[in-house]
Amino acid sequence: MTKMIFVNLPVSDLARATAFYQAVGAEKNEQFCDETASCMVFSDTICAMLLTHDKFRQFTPKKIADARTSSEVLICLSADSRGAVDEMIGKAQAAGSGVDPCPKQDYGFMYGRSFEDPDGHIWEVMWMDVAAATATQPAMADA
Repeated sequence: MTKMIFVNLPVSDLARATAFYQAVGAEKNEQFCDETASCMVFSDTICAMLLTHDKFRQFTPKKIADARTSSEVLICLSADSRGAVDEMIGKAQAAGSGVDPCPKQDYGFMYGRSFEDPDGHIWEVMWMDVAAATATQPAMADA
């Protein structure tokens, strides 16, 4: 079975967060949604579970961090091209996101930008030409 990743994110307004993620290209999987959660599908192997704070608290005794003032994780999605990176960032901006909260990355063989969701969670979107990266980084070829 192919491994999947489910990123669980606490959100303050489930409807607003769901609409935002739909605007940047994720699809809502109704099978795993209710009034406390939205399953947002980015690919066959990547999903973001948007959870109300009450629902999120059922999974951890730790305090929920305010992603606008502290950082616990940076989430990175791959993109098929440089243009696809800019396209997703454009969709995020059109949906009301702050864009490029992290420095843009442009190394020729690798290009990345970032956006914040309505709750302040940072998502990076990255394209990489693996062949070119391997050619410029011999250590990567040995990894």
